Amino acid sequence: MRRVLVGLGVVLTMGLRVGGAQESASAKMADTVMKAWPAGLVSTENNPGKWAYEEGVLLDGLAAEWHTTADGREFKYIKAAVDKYVSADGEIKGYSVEAHSLDNIEMGRAVMLVYRVTQQERYYKAAKFIHEQLAVQPRTASGGYWHKQIYPNQMWLDGAYMAGPFRAAYAATFQERGDFDDIAKELLLMDGKMRDPKTGLLKHGWDESKQMAWADKTTGLSPELWARAIGWYAMALVDVLDWFPKDHPERAKLVAALNRTAAAIVQYQDKQTGLWWQVMDKAGKAGNYPEASASCMFVYALAKGARMGYLPIADEAVAKRGWEGVQKRFVTADADGAVTLHGTVKVGGLGGSPYRSGTYEYYIGEKIIDQDAKGVGAYLLAGSEMEQSATAGMARGKVVMVDAWFNSQTRKNAAGQTELFHYKWDDDTNNGFAFFGRAFQRYGAELEEETVAPGTAEGATRLKKAQVFIMASPDIPIKNPKPNYMDKASGDAIEAWVKAGGVLLLMQNDGPNAEFEHFNTLTDRFGIHFNAVLRNHVVNDDFPAGTLMIPAGTGVFAQPHKAYLKDTSTITVSGPAKAVLTATTEPKSDVMMAVAKVGKGTVYAVVDPWLYNEYVDRRNNLPLDYDGFAAAVDLAGWTLRQSR
Repeated sequence: MRRVLVGLGVVLTMGLRVGGAQESASAKMADTVMKAWPAGLVSTENNPGKWAYEEGVLLDGLAAEWHTTADGREFKYIKAAVDKYVSADGEIKGYSVEAHSLDNIEMGRAVMLVYRVTQQERYYKAAKFIHEQLAVQPRTASGGYWHKQIYPNQMWLDGAYMAGPFRAAYAATFQERGDFDDIAKELLLMDGKMRDPKTGLLKHGWDESKQMAWADKTTGLSPELWARAIGWYAMALVDVLDWFPKDHPERAKLVAALNRTAAAIVQYQDKQTGLWWQVMDKAGKAGNYPEASASCMFVYALAKGARMGYLPIADEAVAKRGWEGVQKRFVTADADGAVTLHGTVKVGGLGGSPYRSGTYEYYIGEKIIDQDAKGVGAYLLAGSEMEQSATAGMARGKVVMVDAWFNSQTRKNAAGQTELFHYKWDDDTNNGFAFFGRAFQRYGAELEEETVAPGTAEGATRLKKAQVFIMASPDIPIKNPKPNYMDKASGDAIEAWVKAGGVLLLMQNDGPNAEFEHFNTLTDRFGIHFNAVLRNHVVNDDFPAGTLMIPAGTGVFAQPHKAYLKDTSTITVSGPAKAVLTATTEPKSDVMMAVAKVGKGTVYAVVDPWLYNEYVDRRNNLPLDYDGFAAAVDLAGWTLRQSR
C-alpha cells in the first residue's frame, strides 16, 4: 500500500506494505529475509537455528522496520524466531551459560520486544534469565564486563551493543533503575579508555591487564580502528538512550560521548562514495576497502541520533550520503525482486585460536561474504531511519505530552510490579499508544507523560514544557478504582495553556467506557461537548460497523484514510468549534471529529482513542486496507504544524 503523507509542509512517501507490495529499499530486504530465512533460520550462519547474536541483530533490524512501517508480518516473524528458543515455561534452548559471553545477551532484545507486546510470562522468565547472566558476568578491575570468559580482562566495543540496549530495555520495563548507573559506567568507561586521541575514534579492544600480545603495553589498546567495532558502539549509544531516564545524571555524558563518536565518524566518511573503510583511518591503503555492515551502522546511528535530537541535524545529510553509497556499491536485486547485500566482513576479533592479532593485515584479511545476517540487520536498521528521513528534525525540540492523570490505569507486569498502561507511549500492548508516539517521533518530537494534575503547580509547570497535550478516555471506577476527575483548577490551567498557543488533542471514548460529566467541563470551554452514547458498535469482527472514511480536504488530514473507530461517542459543536468529519446513519448525522481555534491555540476532538496499537500496528486481524498508522503519521504532522 502506498501512502503519500504531508507533514509540516513537506510531502513524504511512506511504505505501508500489504500483500507483498514493496516500496523502500529496506522494505524489499525485509521481504527477502522473511521469505529466505523462515523464523530466523539464517543460512549464512555456521549453525542456523542456534541462539546467536547474528540472528539477534537481524531481528533488531526487522523490529525497527516494524516500528517504522507498521507491517505486522515483521513482528510475527520476530516472535516465531524467538519461539524457536523460548519454551512454554521460559527456558532458553541452547543458551551457553558457561561461556559468559556478551554475544549471548544480544538476542534478549527480541525476547524483550515480544514480552512487551504480548505480556506473556514465558518471555519475562527468559528475559529475567538473560538479565541474571549479566549479574555473574566477569568484570575488569575498573568494573567493565569481560567480553567473554575466554577473553579475561578485556572490553571489546562489540559488547556495548550486545548487552547495553537489552539491559536498558529490561531496566526500564521492570523498574530496575539502579541498572542505568552501571549501563552508563560501561559505556563511559569505553569512551574514556578506548578513544584514540588522534582520530577521535575508538579502538576495538582494551586489555586492562596489558597482558595480551595484541595490547599496547602502555595503554592496553588494540592497534587498529576497525569500522564495525565503532559501529557497534555508536548504535549502542543511540539505542540505550531510547530507554535512559531523562533525569538521570549520566544521560548528558552519554549524549556527549555519542557526539564525540559521531563527529569522528563524519570526519572519516569517504568523500567520493559516502561509505566508510574497513580500517577507518587508512582509506585507500593497499588491501583496504569500504565495508557494508559498518557503513549501515553509521547511517543508522547518525540518522537516528539526528532525528531524536541527540546529534546535529546536519548529520542526517551525512547519513543520506552514506545510504546512497550503500545502495550503489553493495546492493543487487534478482529478477524476482530478492535483494542481496554484498561486502560484509564475516568476523573480526582479537586473540583466540587461531590467533587474531588486531593488526591492519588481520582486519583486511578476514573473509567478506554476501547476505551476512548481522550486515543485513544493520542494513534494515539504516533503512528504517531513511524511511523517516524526509521529516526527521522538522519538529525538533517540540514536546508531545500524553495525559497519565485523568487516565491513570495500572496493571501488574510479569514481575508483579505496578505500571501505568492504556493510551501511554511506552505501552506496546494492544492498549498502548506506542505507534502513535512513533508517528510524532518521526518528525523529531519528544514524548512525555503528565503524571500529576495540571491544576497543581507541578502539573502546570510540566504542561508548559509541551507544545501538544493528548487526553484520551478519562477513567471511570470500573477502569480505575480511584479515578482522577477533571476539576476547575486543571480545566483553568489547560484552557490557559491552549490560549497561549498549545495544541490539545481530545480523544474521548464510548459512554460505557469513559467519564463524560467532569471531562465535559473542560471540553465545553472550547465548544466541544461529548455525548455519552454508543456509536459504531462492533460485535465480534463486524469491521464495517466500525469503519469511518476520512476524505481529503478535512483541513486536518492531508490524505484520505480508511479508519477504524470501534464503539464511539459523538460530538455536539458550538461557539468556536467546527465539525471536520461527520458520519451519517439514517435518519441523522453525527459529528465524529471537530476542531476549535481558541486564542493562539488549537483543539482537535475525536470520539474514540482510535490510534492505539491494536488497530495500528497490523499484527492483529483488522483487514489491511485500514490504514491507521498512515493516518497517525498524517495527524501527527498536522498537529505539530499547528503548534507554536
